[in-house]
Amino acid sequence: MATTTTAAKKQASSGPVLDWSAGHGPVTGALSATTGAFAVATTGAATHMPPGWALAVGAAGALGHTVIGLRVRNAGRTLATHAASWLVGAGWTTWAMTHGPLTWAALGSLATVGVGIGAAARSAALFEEAREEEATAAEQRAIARELSAERRAIAAEWIDRIQRVCSISVRVVGVEQWATGAGYSIDAELPPGGATWNKIAAESARLSADARLPHGCTATASPGIHQGRVIIDVTTVNVLEQERTYPADYGPLSVHTGIPWGYRTNAEQILAYLREQCALIVGPTGSGKTNMVHSILAGFARADDILTWVIDLNAGSAGLPWVLPALNGEINAPDGKAVRPGIDWLAGTYDEAMTMLDTAVKVAKQRKMGYQDVLARANTDLLPISAKIPQIMLVIDEGAEILASPDRQVRKLGEKILEVIRIARAMGIRTVLTALGATGSVLSNLMIRREAKVRVALTGGETEGMDLSKMFPGSRGLRVEQAPHKGAGFMGTPESPAALFKAWRILPNQIREIIAATSDRHPVLDDISAKAAGPAYARRWDTERTAWMREQAATATTSTGTGTVGTGLRLSALSAKEAPGSPEDEMLRRFREQIDAEFGTAPEPPAPERSVKPPAAGGLDLSALRGEQDSPAQQAALALLLAAGPQGTGASAIARGLSAEHGTSRQTVVGWLRDWVKDGTAVRIGEGTKARYVHRQHAPEQPPED
Repeated sequence: MATTTTAAKKQASSGPVLDWSAGHGPVTGALSATTGAFAVATTGAATHMPPGWALAVGAAGALGHTVIGLRVRNAGRTLATHAASWLVGAGWTTWAMTHGPLTWAALGSLATVGVGIGAAARSAALFEEAREEEATAAEQRAIARELSAERRAIAAEWIDRIQRVCSISVRVVGVEQWATGAGYSIDAELPPGGATWNKIAAESARLSADARLPHGCTATASPGIHQGRVIIDVTTVNVLEQERTYPADYGPLSVHTGIPWGYRTNAEQILAYLREQCALIVGPTGSGKTNMVHSILAGFARADDILTWVIDLNAGSAGLPWVLPALNGEINAPDGKAVRPGIDWLAGTYDEAMTMLDTAVKVAKQRKMGYQDVLARANTDLLPISAKIPQIMLVIDEGAEILASPDRQVRKLGEKILEVIRIARAMGIRTVLTALGATGSVLSNLMIRREAKVRVALTGGETEGMDLSKMFPGSRGLRVEQAPHKGAGFMGTPESPAALFKAWRILPNQIREIIAATSDRHPVLDDISAKAAGPAYARRWDTERTAWMREQAATATTSTGTGTVGTGLRLSALSAKEAPGSPEDEMLRRFREQIDAEFGTAPEPPAPERSVKPPAAGGLDLSALRGEQDSPAQQAALALLLAAGPQGTGASAIARGLSAEHGTSRQTVVGWLRDWVKDGTAVRIGEGTKARYVHRQHAPEQPPED
């Protein structure tokens, strides 16, 4: 290093550095030619060299430059200049060798030759540059003429087609080919007389058929730069039939720059801007709705100013893949730090969901009071969202069904969701609701229709319960059969009208990769909000709150247990604590300690002591229930089913039995009973309102028929 520095200093002090590999310009070329001729003439005169040799060398040089110039296709003017320079130089050298190069006549004529060679070389160089530029321009004009001819053909074709199908005479202003190669856009001017772009949009299906577009490709119209213009997007390649995985770029995102939710028919990403808007996603079973929820959670995880809270009363299935890999220690960060879950909070039970929504309401109200100075300084009524004050996105799976549920307990949950939607927009809390269909019961709520301006309808070819006119009012030409592929459907936002799109396929290994890649990017709830959230939020990862998420180590021991079935009811299994010092408990304890140390969450409170009464003699041993169900409420429900004996019981009776302690809704109990019938735990007897459920221990071999 020192040697290099010293050499550089010596080189800098010795004067300018000459680049001997560079070509000659007009000045250096002429100077080189004249000095070379003078040196040859002087040497030749002193040594009595035959003068004809110089002339022969000049002729050879002229011939060689001419051959090379022809090979590189130089102009004739350039070839003549180069050849003349060689011959003139050779002629002067021959004359100087004969009459002496050191006379004033020889020196003056040499200077004149040098100036002439330099001027001629400069002129030739300028001529060659102009010639090359003209050739390039001509090539570009040829390409433009070819493209223009193609555009003119497209324009003429669509002018005729729109006249024929829509009875409107338009004037095409421009045709733009999409960079993805999947189609083109036509910018057309509507005729005077009141014609609107809606009339062309309404004929989308007929225009597509008339253009003989492939299946899945459409010609859709949208407003132009003013009301007298229309943009017609014509898809020629059906990119929606291709399955594309979630982009491998897990770079940072922001709620302000939009979250990508999928791609349009032109293969370009479509963004959802959710700073002020809520979102509604509908899709029947098998349409790819769960996969899209995971794609949305991936986008939220990548954002550095979003905290994601998830409610899924179906055992938390939407959020578990984003929590369990971190909770179970299955992912290791390269720097050795604890890997945080991909979402900030997960509620899989009614009680936890109500706690989460109550917390969201408290946070919204506390932010309104605590950030008045921030709002005043920013001169806005919208809380400035950033990594220091993150936005909270509530993702509620089948939340629209919760709002429309007739169940009293579930209605309380729905009312709390509507309260969050109503009061928390300015304070940075927004919701993403999903539903199984675009029906009147789902879209009947005015709050949802007004706030959920980002809407998605995943059809998968399903027509039942897919009223696109209710989902996207004002949009015409949308047909379910246009999106028959899984994960495909329609998406509309305030910035982008409803049109075809497809969600990416996100793989389980990608979810793990995103969790690891974004762990240190998740913001921490701001102090004002954390104070309002209190222990309900700080202890969200406590053992008791997350026990339902982890697989239980115990297996069913109904047939091998020591207890016997008698007249009494033994509930020792419902109150049994997890074995102390279990590997799962120890792992979770270490995980919480790392989270507390790194991110300042509240410490775990000491586990309350429980008094377990000894079982009554001859009672019913329910130890087989331990570890078999996901939550205490579900264990209690199974105990009530078992205690009902051969007569069985119903969902309403079980829900009433749980309402005092667990507050479980009938809808939730119905789901449990349905699952138990599928796995053989229970047997359904009867139909309709007379249906009852019997535990498999008490079920007859052949259920009686009504």
